[in-house]
Amino acid sequence: MNSLVWPKEIISIIDNPGLQWSHTGSNLCLDFHGNPTGAKLVVFSDGNHHMALEESLGRFANQHQCHHIFYLTTPPQVYVDLLKTGSITLGNLQLSLTPHLCMGPPPVLLGLNQAGFCQTPSPFMRSRGFVFLIKKNNPKKITGLADLKRPELKLFISNPQREQASFNAYFAALCALAKVQCGTDDFIHALLKDPQRICYGEAIHHREAPQVIADNHADVAVLYYHLALRYTRIFPQFFEMIFLGKNPQSPETPEADNSLFHIALAQQPGKYGEQLWHFLHSSETTAIYTKHGLERESR
Repeated sequence: MNSLVWPKEIISIIDNPGLQWSHTGSNLCLDFHGNPTGAKLVVFSDGNHHMALEESLGRFANQHQCHHIFYLTTPPQVYVDLLKTGSITLGNLQLSLTPHLCMGPPPVLLGLNQAGFCQTPSPFMRSRGFVFLIKKNNPKKITGLADLKRPELKLFISNPQREQASFNAYFAALCALAKVQCGTDDFIHALLKDPQRICYGEAIHHREAPQVIADNHADVAVLYYHLALRYTRIFPQFFEMIFLGKNPQSPETPEADNSLFHIALAQQPGKYGEQLWHFLHSSETTAIYTKHGLERESR
């Protein structure tokens, strides 16, 4: 199958896209959005909630006449290393970037705060559980977690070294649910050690997971509900999802911890950084994130 054609995610209230040049198979950058040289606002974020962040930033840009926003949506370790080294190289392109606001898992932002890169983090959003992403029309007849015992099925999961936060969340959820639904999690541990039945992501699982399923390199991917919801919305001809929680009307999985996302202002947030911080705490942003399958975190 050809590479999935992802929708544009650039935030600018000026309608001047300029030259468009990329190739989805060999020369494409999906998680760096906008023009860093002209940005009035720079946001460093993890990628798991990129669809809700895009809409929120677009709404903010129009309301505050913030003409250019540059934001990245990478695994957290990428922007942590970027902050520590001062630059990042994408193929043959090198960028030097500093953010006005950071978003990510609480331990990541706490570490950045302790290192002096950002102010004290505050709670933002949380995921709503975990699902399986499968091919449209379910050709492998997958119905739930117990199907992972089937020797012919191959599971995709994020990389345990390069994306530790998501891998640990997915692994914990699979084990917790397996104990409740199947009485044991032994088959989960065995599966993750079997190279014939496991497909680990390389570095960016929120882009890799749907492509792997579309290419038939795996039969099922374990994902946050909001990510799978995004894929079924923008690629409805390719994917569907299966809830793993007890209630088929809700992806809640009380047997496992859901992931949290916090936000923190940079030490020098600028005018737009301060304004965005307030906007992200508003009911308008809550409604946007709810639409995309997340919910407000109040702890």
